Amino acid sequence: MLRRIGRSVIEAGDTTSPALFPAKLEFNPPVHEPWNIVHIGMLVPEAHQVYICAVNCMRGVVLTAAEMGARERFSCVVLKEEDITRGTVEEVTLEGITDALHKLEARGSLPPCVIVFPVCTHHFLGVSMAHVYRELEERFPTIDFIHGFMDPIMNSRLTPDVRLRDVMHDVLKPCDEDNRLVAHLGSDFPLDGDCDLRQMVRTSRRTLASIHDCASYADYQGLARAGLLVATYPNARRGLEKVAARLGRRALYLPGSFSYDEIEGQHAELAEALGIQVPDAAAEIATCDEELARTKALVGDTPIAIDAALHPRPLGLARLLLEHDLNVQEVYLDVVSAEDADALAWLKEHAPHVQLSSIVLPELRVAPRTRARTMLALGPKAAWFTGTDRFVNIVEGGGLWGFAGIRAMARLMREAWETPKDTRSIVPRKGLGCVSCI
Repeated sequence: MLRRIGRSVIEAGDTTSPALFPAKLEFNPPVHEPWNIVHIGMLVPEAHQVYICAVNCMRGVVLTAAEMGARERFSCVVLKEEDITRGTVEEVTLEGITDALHKLEARGSLPPCVIVFPVCTHHFLGVSMAHVYRELEERFPTIDFIHGFMDPIMNSRLTPDVRLRDVMHDVLKPCDEDNRLVAHLGSDFPLDGDCDLRQMVRTSRRTLASIHDCASYADYQGLARAGLLVATYPNARRGLEKVAARLGRRALYLPGSFSYDEIEGQHAELAEALGIQVPDAAAEIATCDEELARTKALVGDTPIAIDAALHPRPLGLARLLLEHDLNVQEVYLDVVSAEDADALAWLKEHAPHVQLSSIVLPELRVAPRTRARTMLALGPKAAWFTGTDRFVNIVEGGGLWGFAGIRAMARLMREAWETPKDTRSIVPRKGLGCVSCI
């Protein structure tokens, strides 16, 4: 029976719940710059990934590893239909991983760390992964095994992204604390070199380190020494709190924000932890206002579209720009996060006609991808959906943070307006910033 698939756009003033659109069949637009779990796992230096799944699921992860030029760090264990009907999935999983590691050993050496990715099938069949890991640890005592999972249909559980950022820190071993070191955890991109957080750590005469600074697995283990652990990406919060409790370290969750008041509060929290004076917020805010005014002077009333791939808080960014008289017309997202709820409430009152558009509803496959006027897009998905070549090409916040992050965003908007990009050749590439064969 045919069903009307509904609307894919709602005005901000008409929203009634954080889930803006009903869950149903999804459309996957050809915009692949956000990172997936293969990209994230490759951040652990010297780690080897093993996926255990059917061929149809394996295709995407294999291609990601190949496109990254990282095939030597990736192994597959293929599940077949007879493995399910015979009840041998647990055995195939254990022996398949074992075989892959013996082949690596025969080539030269074993990796210090292996990230194992079972899939939804392992849940459905009640496979005891605890047993699998116990056996693997007995067979390969020199290897640290990270317990990943690729199970996106298990909606009641953690997403694979959140789970991986969590378990990646399980291998960090207890050690002596070094209060001169601050560790930034759980972000796919390093913090911008000029961001407030880096500047404040430098002021405190401490060193800021992250996984991006680690050339070896031993370097990665060194992050456990940090006296202060910080996360700025929402999907890293759970892992931050878990590893801080296990290691007995202080943790600060300081998410990227476009709210002057929130950033000022984060400065105070970080300054207290570092034992330094709080920066002058008034001076910082004045320079942000100046940068946004320059952007307004350049782009005028150009219509602006924002997407949730650009930053975890697209509505917070929309509010900031609207408060500075920039013409935000569209925001692409399907669910409003709790951290962006205040910005949605502001939009409902002050900008109720801003359009909130789904990214994944199936009708978007045939939706018009041109606009009457050239738009300025903030994020690759907004660029693809609106058909513009003027777009800010960052994802997941791009390492921007604090007042410096707001100023950087204003500059990126000006650069995007003045320098068109070849959207169709750029946005299909997997994992922004990663090696790609496209």
